[in-house]
Amino acid sequence: MSNQPGNLKAGEVKPDVCVVGLGYIGLPTAAIIARAGCRVLGLDVSERVVETINRGEIHIEEVDLDGLVHGVVQRGLLRASTQIEPADVFVIAVPTPFEKDEHHTPDISYVLAAATEVAAVLKAGDAVILESTSPVGTTEKMRDLMAGLRPDLKFPGLTRETPDVSISYCPERVLPGRILEELTNNDRSIGGITPRCARKALAFYKRFVRGTCVTTDARSAEMTKLVENAYRDVNIAFANELSMVADKMGLDVWEVIRLANRHPRVNILQPGPGVGGHCIAVDPWFIVHGAPEQTPLIRTAREVNDGKMHHVIAKATALLEAHPGEKVACLGLAFKANIDDFRESPARYVAATLARRFGDRISVVEPYASALPIEFTDTGAALIDLDTALEDCGVLIVLVDHDVFRVVPLAERSGKAVYDTRGIWPDQPVAEAPAAGSLRLAS
Repeated sequence: MSNQPGNLKAGEVKPDVCVVGLGYIGLPTAAIIARAGCRVLGLDVSERVVETINRGEIHIEEVDLDGLVHGVVQRGLLRASTQIEPADVFVIAVPTPFEKDEHHTPDISYVLAAATEVAAVLKAGDAVILESTSPVGTTEKMRDLMAGLRPDLKFPGLTRETPDVSISYCPERVLPGRILEELTNNDRSIGGITPRCARKALAFYKRFVRGTCVTTDARSAEMTKLVENAYRDVNIAFANELSMVADKMGLDVWEVIRLANRHPRVNILQPGPGVGGHCIAVDPWFIVHGAPEQTPLIRTAREVNDGKMHHVIAKATALLEAHPGEKVACLGLAFKANIDDFRESPARYVAATLARRFGDRISVVEPYASALPIEFTDTGAALIDLDTALEDCGVLIVLVDHDVFRVVPLAERSGKAVYDTRGIWPDQPVAEAPAAGSLRLAS
């Protein structure tokens, strides 16, 4: 089969598609499927989201997504609703968080709720594809739920006869800020409940994916997605732990990493205030929960990266106490640079903690926010722009490496105490003590 999307046989009818969940993954996915010529219904529980999309507008920030959504809505290929309708292919892209308990228990209730909705309109010949990052076995649980709700249909893996419906798992691999490009060009792991299910999902994805699509079983595909993000988490944990060691020894971690990476087989990542986002900060816990005795390394990496937030708070607190008369600007709330996604963000946690401790001394600069999140309520903290922060604040705490922060010249930082957790200002002078003038602290 050709790797070019939209490679259809003459006269082939394009399927009607329902995408359940119109968030950071669901909406771009729905728009790309619609761009390939399929009629797409986007399902979401939020009336606001539905109304926004039906106007041809978007409720999230993502490069080029606004123009794409506007175009496919205008052409009648994408519409949104809070009510499910029959379709030929159902793509489920809903959140899969974990419980805030000591075991970090995965919460697949949104997946099962979506499956319940889909089951109500399912018919013979349909395909159901789960894209949400999920614990191993979730696709089978989804299948079992739908089978219980629809005894009139035969489900794969539960009958010796040819099943009526196809069920598969196909996680995304995308980077915020490049979602449209990566949904189209990245390789895909497609796991079917049966090989026949995987082949049917493969045919669907080749309509709009240029990357290589590799078929496997559903459980392997589920584990693959978790392993990818756990691998990244472990590598980030090494960098974050190294930064804390460097602090203890009075070393510049950025210099140490720069020199170490000159080794031809060493590639240490850059430290930060922790790890955020819905993937890397969450998915490793799904593996730990499934095999707690076999995952000491993955668990430790999670604990190191979560612990880095508290390390940053302690250093920032010491800096603020050493400069009691100065106003403070926390630069950034997003979990990574140049996006508006604040989910599981260590920057958000650090800034909110400091706001609760230091009240109206704290201001926040976040160019991708129109208001501060709810946890800042009644703290006295304010959302300000970067120019105001540079004029009024004597302490700058860099929590996110947005491009707009990177380009601030040294002249505008002169005389300020700076705690740079992202290493974006290597030219900031380092003082021996807070009283000595400009101060740069490493991560």
